[in-house]
Amino acid sequence: MIDLHVHSTYSDGTLTPKELVDLARAKKLSAFALTDHDTTEGLDEAISYAEKLKAEGIKDVPRVIKGIELSTDLNGKDVHIVGLFIDTESMAFKKYIKDFVDARENRNIKMCQKLNEHGIGITYEELKTHPDTIVTRAHFAAWLLEHGFVKSKWEAFDKYIGNGKPCYVSREKVTPEKAVELILAADGVPILAHPILYKLSASKLDDLVNMLKEKGLMGIEALYSTYSLDDERKIRRLANKYHLLLSGGSDFHGTNKENIDLGTGYGHLYIDDSILSDIEKARKNIFITDLDGTLFLNDSTISDDMRNALDRLTKNGHRFVIASGRPLSSITERIVLLDMHFDNMYIISNNGSLITEAGTGKKIFERKIAPDIINKIADICKEKKVHVHSYSETEIVGYDKDDEFEYYHTRIHMPFVKVKDLGEYLKDGAYKVQIISLDNYELLKEVEEEILCKLGDEVEAVFSNSRYLEILPKGIGKGISVKRVASLLSMPMSHTFAAGDAENDISMIKAAGTGIAMANATDEVKAAADIITQKTNNEDGLIEIIDKYFS
Repeated sequence: MIDLHVHSTYSDGTLTPKELVDLARAKKLSAFALTDHDTTEGLDEAISYAEKLKAEGIKDVPRVIKGIELSTDLNGKDVHIVGLFIDTESMAFKKYIKDFVDARENRNIKMCQKLNEHGIGITYEELKTHPDTIVTRAHFAAWLLEHGFVKSKWEAFDKYIGNGKPCYVSREKVTPEKAVELILAADGVPILAHPILYKLSASKLDDLVNMLKEKGLMGIEALYSTYSLDDERKIRRLANKYHLLLSGGSDFHGTNKENIDLGTGYGHLYIDDSILSDIEKARKNIFITDLDGTLFLNDSTISDDMRNALDRLTKNGHRFVIASGRPLSSITERIVLLDMHFDNMYIISNNGSLITEAGTGKKIFERKIAPDIINKIADICKEKKVHVHSYSETEIVGYDKDDEFEYYHTRIHMPFVKVKDLGEYLKDGAYKVQIISLDNYELLKEVEEEILCKLGDEVEAVFSNSRYLEILPKGIGKGISVKRVASLLSMPMSHTFAAGDAENDISMIKAAGTGIAMANATDEVKAAADIITQKTNNEDGLIEIIDKYFS
């Protein structure tokens, strides 16, 4: 059992980080995340104490996860973003924390001044129970109760320091989107905390989650102390809709939140270790690679060294994704022939028109060109006297076995079906249309220009090399497919690596967190990349990338 939302005396909890470690051990938690409000100051104390206990031979010491809970503002409403596995040394994150602490301190000093104006002699120094404590309104309420100015903490808020009350001072807050970006910049996992508590309508909550997902939100708190079963189901549905990781926590504050216990909340909360395991998997990297001219040797095979490198990559928990212009059946033929069977592998085929799970063949995403548009493309090609064909799920569908087809068929070993009407045969549409000229690149450029002029609202065009022009459904490309796969796996784009060599790879190289061009890539591809391999595809150039980033 775990708890991924816990507070200490460094914000508005009543137990020190050390005491939290002891309590978590007594509760038999395997791990907990210390997520104090807008500070990470208590992490070193908790982690070093846990390590000390382990060094003394004490068993069942809980793992302490580095976390934070950022307070943000959404149109005047508080929204909290939890960050897990924070890199506390990130410069952007450290600057944010300093700026936030300074702003909060100025606000607290002003609130003390207002309380003094109302006859309450309080100083800011009295509120700081520890030099690094982040003083919140909970500290003001506790002080007012202790000194007899109110009969309960609730009265302190209602009479003096609640929103709109005479001693309340608003403070600057970041937006939820900015908080997500800050956590990602610190290599953390951003999670929307307790969304039910915001009391948003279903549509507004959906809008919030959708907006934050676009910014890189990776998880949502689906398990929480105050949730009913209906609440939990609602959040699980949102998580499923937006491919978000599930998270959960008690939001333990000690005596500042009465009856909420560490790990179990009000007694019915249970967060399984698998929740943390899934979050950790999302912190791995995704390796996305083109095949021809990139992963494959020039004879469309892979070496034993490359196969072993990919095996290491996947066994280390990273994800492997093939992204090719080839049709799916051609890719799967290569996978079987070359024994490229790896766990949790995905295939982006047809330059992004189809995404599948390699192991099961399950379609994750697909989009096709309509039959009438296929025929309009074919008519342009006939007029220009250039080779054109398309595909069913398992066949190449075209007009004749000409020289262009024979050249293409040397690599793409799919059966050929000769037809008189492409659109009539492909009644369900096609993932792409292939146009080939073996010796006239300028002719292909003319064809591309005419197709886009007449059908640009329906299709995209991309060159996979100087001989192959590929026509895709509108909005399709390797770049957007990289984003789709990252979203599906609840992983941030910063953890994606994409490698290629040709024009149709440029969009994914630009989209990925780290774009890789092969030494044999075109100049345009190299210009788009963050890294250029030292060796070519025929020298297993990608092994250096795998060894460096996927160990």
